[in-house]
Amino acid sequence: MSVEPGKGIRTPDADEIQIHDARAVGADEDFDRSLRPASLSDFVNQVQVTEQLGVFIEAARRRGEALDHVLLAGPPGLGKTSLAHIIAAELSAPLVQTAGPALERKADIAAFLTALEPGSVFFVDEIHRLGRAVEETLYPAMEDRRLPVVLGQGAGARTVTLDLPPFTLIGATTRTGLLTTPLRDRFGVCHRLEHYEPQDLRTIVLRSAGILETEVTEEGATEIASRARGTPRVANRLLRRVRDFAQVRGSGKVDEAIATEALELLEVDGSGLDRHDRRLLRTIAEKFSGGPVGLSTLAIAIGEEPDSVEDVFEPYLLQQGLVKRTPRGRVLTERGYEHLGIEAPEGVASLF
Repeated sequence: MSVEPGKGIRTPDADEIQIHDARAVGADEDFDRSLRPASLSDFVNQVQVTEQLGVFIEAARRRGEALDHVLLAGPPGLGKTSLAHIIAAELSAPLVQTAGPALERKADIAAFLTALEPGSVFFVDEIHRLGRAVEETLYPAMEDRRLPVVLGQGAGARTVTLDLPPFTLIGATTRTGLLTTPLRDRFGVCHRLEHYEPQDLRTIVLRSAGILETEVTEEGATEIASRARGTPRVANRLLRRVRDFAQVRGSGKVDEAIATEALELLEVDGSGLDRHDRRLLRTIAEKFSGGPVGLSTLAIAIGEEPDSVEDVFEPYLLQQGLVKRTPRGRVLTERGYEHLGIEAPEGVASLF
């Protein structure tokens, strides 16, 4: 269905809807997709999540119904997008994918919803970034599969309610706290993905190495996994860079020595911190006497945006107990000083 632009529903352009089809993505995305698990049984670590999803998917299949709406939360790189693709594959359903920031108007979300085939999986990444008006449009669509649309303007405007086909909305978010309660409550299945243990990351590295046709020893995989920050995406990225190093400066085989040498060249230390992480820690230690230092001041000191410091650098540093947040600002912990090889001043307590 199409109406005059700006006054209702429009048919989405081809570049607005990303169908789960390798022909529609670039070479890099296609390469990354090749490393993704293809089924729930291939998905490593998140056992409780995959077991529960397996039950819910099978129940929906047996009843011939659409799966209830699913919310996937957790830090970046843990497999939320992969799970969305797996759910669609397990349901044998088409996957339509977009991101919260791309849905700026009610007409945008209406265009996607009215184009869905029955049983489709509608995946919205960064769903916490939806605007309020767009979010409110989702409420009746999720609950009643109905979409009220205002046609026309002013006194002649009228509301038409469209029936939507059965569909499953999968929302992914790294910031659960930014979701409104009405939206969060409309998801029947909610899961939070946690960071991976090194042994699970080693399994992922070995599996990815097989796909890449790269020979990796158990020790080499363990070395990569130990520096991957508990994140599969990071583990796969490091594997690809170590593979490059092994092909240029070695025999092509990734063993412990080659992995260690390559990761040192990449400036990734034994705890998974890179040069930028260490610069942030050293800035707090040396320029601000260990803190406290405000977020904006710290961001200016290292030449980054405050959002980048808070969303990109800090989460892992906080998780490792290297820094802590206080009402007055960021403070380096005793463990942070130890990581830098600097003696901590008296009175600095470790978090552990």
